Amino acid sequence: MKKIAISGNIASGKSTVQKFLKEKGYKVLDTDDVARELLTIQNKELYEAFKDDDVFENNEFSRNKVANLIFSNKTAKNKIESVMHPQISLKIEEYFAQNKNENLVFVGIPLLFESKMELIFDKIIFIYTEDEIRLKRLLKRNGYTLEHAKARLESQMSQEEKVLKSDYVIYNNKSEDELKLEINKVLTLL
Repeated sequence: MKKIAISGNIASGKSTVQKFLKEKGYKVLDTDDVARELLTIQNKELYEAFKDDDVFENNEFSRNKVANLIFSNKTAKNKIESVMHPQISLKIEEYFAQNKNENLVFVGIPLLFESKMELIFDKIIFIYTEDEIRLKRLLKRNGYTLEHAKARLESQMSQEEKVLKSDYVIYNNKSEDELKLEINKVLTLL
């Protein structure tokens, strides 16, 4: 089994790549979904870390409030990562074990390098999209203010650094059809 990471900074097109791979019949784990599942008051370690912060709504974590806190407060960002990254890593290992008979398994993991999880993968695919395009997508897709969108973009390691650490780079600056052609090229190499 080859363990393949799909990474890319926010609004680069990782979800589109993952969707395309699923349509082709591949197993794909999206760590954004895993993070959403872990963001619950039933997660005792996470609850204890944030019980004194204004991140709750209707007796549950508010994704909006958590995002606003961690993108404006480096200490809070480090705190949530120190709890969630090991938990996400465990979920990835469980996923690998469940799919050990597959030839290729994919994990969409935006914070691959920031979480220092690159060593658990055999190959890394990085989705590169120009910053200007990603900013426009964030503003349109998420309705963020320009300030919040820029904070999100700047909160991640630069794309240029990640390109150097990746095995394959897919440039997603054109159409979805072009993106699919690029994915198919990488699949042939894998």
